Amino acid sequence: MSTADIESEAPLVFTAAAAAKVAELVAEKDNPNLKLRVYIEGGGCSGMQYGFSFDENESEDDSTVVTDGIMLLIDPMSIQYLMGAQVDYVDNLQGSQFVITNPNAATTCGCGSSFSV
Repeated sequence: MSTADIESEAPLVFTAAAAAKVAELVAEKDNPNLKLRVYIEGGGCSGMQYGFSFDENESEDDSTVVTDGIMLLIDPMSIQYLMGAQVDYVDNLQGSQFVITNPNAATTCGCGSSFSV
């Protein structure tokens, strides 16, 4: 299977910038077993909100995306809302943060951390 085939099968895009930031944070924590988990939970001003956490454990039913050797984990409930999305890391005048661009979101809040479908 070619790299292009693998990338086209990924449930979402985990950018090189996001992977590099995760690698930096994992190195700071001195725990190479940490992986970034992205998830959806109820709340926020638009009804659902994105969350990020570090996790050492990959569940059997997690979806995974690997970029530059760094693994992103997505639980089965969240993946349905994140299919086709992009997880990126931006550093600009508004600050540094992980950002999700989600084609499934019908509306988003001004800060971009919550959405509705």
